[in-house]
Amino acid sequence: MTVPGDEGASALAAPSLWRRMASFVYEGLLLFGIGLIPGAIGALFVALTGQQHPLQTEFALQVITVLIYAVYFGWFWSARGQTLPMKTWHIRVVTAQGRPLSQARALARFVASCAWVAPAVLIAHLNGWSPRATLAAVGVGVVVYALLALLHPQRQFWHDAVCGTRLIDAPASPATR
Repeated sequence: MTVPGDEGASALAAPSLWRRMASFVYEGLLLFGIGLIPGAIGALFVALTGQQHPLQTEFALQVITVLIYAVYFGWFWSARGQTLPMKTWHIRVVTAQGRPLSQARALARFVASCAWVAPAVLIAHLNGWSPRATLAAVGVGVVVYALLALLHPQRQFWHDAVCGTRLIDAPASPATR
């Protein structure tokens, strides 16, 4: 039953946690492929010149990869409100008022969304953990962070609450069904 004047609230309802996590896993697969781009460019550079460029250090490649991710998310979230995985799972990101994101807000959301992995990576780095232990810590951190959404009054992720954004259901248009 819909309460008069409450139509806006139901239109801004959060998708199920299961759908959001399915989109998250799909996004991770895409990001893995996108993350290979800097290394491939670096390998091509070495193959063509026989020299290693200073930007091919592990740290530099990580920074370049994060910048590519920032551009990827910033553009898709501000231009369309969804990435390909979000479109597949019928999820859209909007402001708390239901409007499209500006590029600045999309980039702020990207930075804040690093809370998914940053704490676990930092703890692993400070303790000198192996890559396998770091990956396990990130996995545990992702599960804990996802479950924290259940504590939010509208079931939103906490980085969305901080940035004034929210994930909403985005039903497929009749033309795409």
